Amino acid sequence: MYNSEAALETGKVRVGLVGTGYAAKHRAEALVADQRTNLVAIAGHQPENTAAFAQQYQTAALTSWEELVQRSDIDLVVISTINRDHGAIARAALTQGKHVIVEYPLSVDVKEAEELIALAKSQNKLLHVEHIELLGGLHQALQQNLPQVGEIFYVRYSTINPQHPAPRKWTYNHDLFGFPLIGALSRLHRLTDLFGKVFAVNCHQRYWEIESDYYQTCFCISQLCFENGLLAQVVYGKGETLWQPERKFEVHGENGGLIFDGDKGMLIQSGKTTPIEVGTRRGLFAKDTTMVLDHLFHGTALYVTAEASLYALKVADAIHIAAETGLTIFMSDTGETHL
Repeated sequence: MYNSEAALETGKVRVGLVGTGYAAKHRAEALVADQRTNLVAIAGHQPENTAAFAQQYQTAALTSWEELVQRSDIDLVVISTINRDHGAIARAALTQGKHVIVEYPLSVDVKEAEELIALAKSQNKLLHVEHIELLGGLHQALQQNLPQVGEIFYVRYSTINPQHPAPRKWTYNHDLFGFPLIGALSRLHRLTDLFGKVFAVNCHQRYWEIESDYYQTCFCISQLCFENGLLAQVVYGKGETLWQPERKFEVHGENGGLIFDGDKGMLIQSGKTTPIEVGTRRGLFAKDTTMVLDHLFHGTALYVTAEASLYALKVADAIHIAAETGLTIFMSDTGETHL
């Protein structure tokens, strides 16, 4: 078991939270609602927002994440801030002997992510990378209905989010968000969880710039060839130069197809179409938090491993290389890349 018995014996895990945005809000709500946790402190980028957030959840406001990870009264650090800083915060927290929950991606750099997983093992600490897409209704419906369509040969997954005007925020910043399919790693992780290892990838991308650091639109389209012969196409776009929103997942098999359009799903087979119920996307951060606490207190299995997230990150990194070079990038079984 993890090296945290002293905290667990008291019945409370003392938590420090980094971030004040959407994910941090849902984490804070889940933490204060669970009797096994004590939300000790919050660290954010903007002092006013951090103070208001801390007041709302009745916890201490800190000026930096560096101060938070060094506190001796914190057992678990939850990282819900800009993607660029995930790796640095996780490394500092693990080095200080803390357990870590981090929203995907673990890092925007593959090598750093590998080092963090090794560090967590050497410290005998939990490193959990959140992938709530696996807990949601769409993924559960996909898993339940895939056997009905027979051998699958083509998948298309498209998420397009027009924004008029595009917000000037970190998710539209090259450095803070990262390459689109690294920052939005769940799109790829959903595929690798369902279909296994990737053999080769290619990618085309385009940005419409506001200035050197920020863009008003990004559009990225990638093809993934899986070792089982499946061809998957992933489309990701957001911003001002897009006009029609889309959240669609298509699966085409020899005996039928699955079409999920928004929150509606259907199974299409010869001569008939059957509606598929898709569960809610609400409450997933709370479910993830509860599962992590169950794991820490009782040793119950988690729904995802850091290694599985790392593999998806390696696929994303290969796609990034393909986008920059215009070449098809091949992958080994372990996720290493070559031309």
